[in-house]
Amino acid sequence: MSTHTFVPSTDGVNIAVHDFGGADDPAAPVALFSHATGFHGLVWQPMALHLTGRFRCLALDYRGHGLSETPDGASLAWSKMGDDAEAVLMSDLVGPDREVHGIGHSMGGAALVLAAGRRPGSFRSLWLYEPVIVEPGVLPGAGSPNPMADAAARRRSTFPSYEEARHNFSVKPPLDQLHPDALAAYVRGGFALQADGSVTLRCAPVTEAAVFRGAADGGAWNVLPALDLPVAVVAGRHDEAGPQAFAVPAVERLRLGTLVERPHLGHFGPLEDPSGMARDVESWIGT
Repeated sequence: MSTHTFVPSTDGVNIAVHDFGGADDPAAPVALFSHATGFHGLVWQPMALHLTGRFRCLALDYRGHGLSETPDGASLAWSKMGDDAEAVLMSDLVGPDREVHGIGHSMGGAALVLAAGRRPGSFRSLWLYEPVIVEPGVLPGAGSPNPMADAAARRRSTFPSYEEARHNFSVKPPLDQLHPDALAAYVRGGFALQADGSVTLRCAPVTEAAVFRGAADGGAWNVLPALDLPVAVVAGRHDEAGPQAFAVPAVERLRLGTLVERPHLGHFGPLEDPSGMARDVESWIGT
């Protein structure tokens, strides 16, 4: 089980933070989990449960995602995702002078980099699975065709029940790659129950599409050279097109960057192999 609370961010947003438990010692290190576009903090629970013996495990829902409260008109720019990560990092949930390790996936990796750049010394290390951090001009800019955003905008948003939503994703790519526990967590946290028993996506398709369109101006690329902390950049298999291609250029810009390759996993690696990825994190932080 997990509990959640809210932390105020910019633009009147209240960020939901899930507490998966862990070491009860106030001095115990914190593992702060940061999700990808279209997901939410609860998807990290299957992985975090392997780490609670050593860390206090927290995960946030970014604006427009999960349980976070996002007023109409609030910006969905990636710089604002950095605001959300920074707000949690500086909240009482973490506390001053705490040892914090950031664990991010895709957009969530970029958001952690933004927060780390704004708050030097706040993170002890970062472990980023295929972070979408690219040189300006690589991804489609505003007004350009954007297949990822267009696909997100067409997503089905309502199902007759949680179970039918779970079954739908379990037999269709790309979410059929997820570990069953991670898929169950995605559906449980990603859909809201309606009065008629149906369930509806909390991250609306139009919201997910807008976040994808913001990737080109994410801002984390320019932050990488200034980071003075160990950063692991993890890349999955080399698909024809995919974020794994961004890993090597990102590592080359880091002072203390390490490339980790996991060719048996796809872009959803932490959700495909939660226990294996937890072992990777423990090994990384132990170095």
